[in-house]
Amino acid sequence: MARHHSTKIKVSVSSEIGRLRRLLVHSPDSGLGKVVPSKAQDWLFEDIVHLDTIRRKEYDFYTKILLYFLDPEKIKGRLAEIDDEQKDRCFYKPGDEGFFRSDKVVELQWLLADILTDHEIKLKLVASVCAIEACSYDMQKELQKMSPVQLAKTFISGTLSDDEMLFAPIPNFIFTRDIGIVINQYVLLNKPAKKARTREALLAKYIFFNHPLFAEYQDNIIELSDTHHHFLLPREGDDKKVTLEGGDVMVVSRDHLLIGVSERTSLEAAQQAIKVLFEKGVVKKITILKIPKKRDYMHIDTIFTQVKRNVWILLGIFSKKAMKHEDNDAVQRILENNKKEDKLKIIQFRKKDPDNPEYFDNLEDLLTDISKNDLECTEKVRFLYSGNNVFPFDAREQWTDSCNLLALKEGVVLGYDRNDKTVEAFKANGFSVIHAHDLVVSLEKGEIDADTIENTLILMPSAELSRARGGFHCMSMPLQRDEIG
Repeated sequence: MARHHSTKIKVSVSSEIGRLRRLLVHSPDSGLGKVVPSKAQDWLFEDIVHLDTIRRKEYDFYTKILLYFLDPEKIKGRLAEIDDEQKDRCFYKPGDEGFFRSDKVVELQWLLADILTDHEIKLKLVASVCAIEACSYDMQKELQKMSPVQLAKTFISGTLSDDEMLFAPIPNFIFTRDIGIVINQYVLLNKPAKKARTREALLAKYIFFNHPLFAEYQDNIIELSDTHHHFLLPREGDDKKVTLEGGDVMVVSRDHLLIGVSERTSLEAAQQAIKVLFEKGVVKKITILKIPKKRDYMHIDTIFTQVKRNVWILLGIFSKKAMKHEDNDAVQRILENNKKEDKLKIIQFRKKDPDNPEYFDNLEDLLTDISKNDLECTEKVRFLYSGNNVFPFDAREQWTDSCNLLALKEGVVLGYDRNDKTVEAFKANGFSVIHAHDLVVSLEKGEIDADTIENTLILMPSAELSRARGGFHCMSMPLQRDEIG
């Protein structure tokens, strides 16, 4: 039956930069290749992508690097055999017998196939998906007859094996960060803001509550409920809706959580999260960052992420200098300070005294406080900026996820190769820069060791991936990181 049943894993994340040991991912499925231009934005993509390129030339490198760092036994010494053209990428295909099946680089589609081997779960999930997608009763019976592996593929891609489409794809499933977030030993499940992500949330919920991999954490799964009588609220009561996505949640230390209130995460959800996380004693401090509700700043992880204990990358318009208009003359400064639309509001609540929050008037002050007080860092706190803080490159490169980096360990981060000026900022701050193609060769030959590499920006191929509007922070849901000493 399910291949993970004997495996017990540790779920624990208490920082953004501790050595990554286990994460959830989803490799691009055929649904991404069916997004049509007229629906792209409804499905939260900026453009249509070329499926073969996004898989073979881009995402496969992400998979390789994750395996070299997290589960080297699956790949080291086997690269030539794995990438042999005769193999037709079977190593990378979740429904294939040759799939890499790692319990450290964990593929969602594989977990879904696992739980569908249970007849009762299969019946419930088929009925639930059919209800969401308004399928006919005959179609429901047809889906129930499918094998677990094929059904998992259909639930995600929306397509039968003969290429007949049953319902819309869920192309955002590659952004696993948004389905939930691990906070210490707890899992906070999301409530997506957009209808296009409803099926994702349902599939994720069934996996977390039913897969043996997470059996020991059943009581630690937190779901936010909707506002009381939410169904009676008029349309303009949308801000009362409870919507939360993982890209707006960052675990910066064991005791401190950041929650963004954004285009995708509502104030109501933030409020509920604070209440439940404080009640359960999950963290002691929660900082709310209200960011402008603009497509450019979808989640807080599109405007900043952490690189090292004392190094952060962010978009310069949220820096101290920009927020205080320090480069402006006196009149200009006073007038600019009264503009509301691009304001960032930062409010920090403490469990022991929620009535007396602390306020920060810019992002750099907050991040400095985290580095110094939460992480007890004695070194100078440094900031790198999107596009090296030069207009228009700052805005252009933030749009292509220059601030959305994933730390494999402290100081070793994955980012897109297209953000040239941001790369210059890393180099100027003493970081080595290596392209994924070269890194994979060096890791395979043993010239670079995943355990000893440090202070490095790994550049990932990005021509197609960047069209989907999410970087590697978005494409990862860390399940386990080492504690940072």
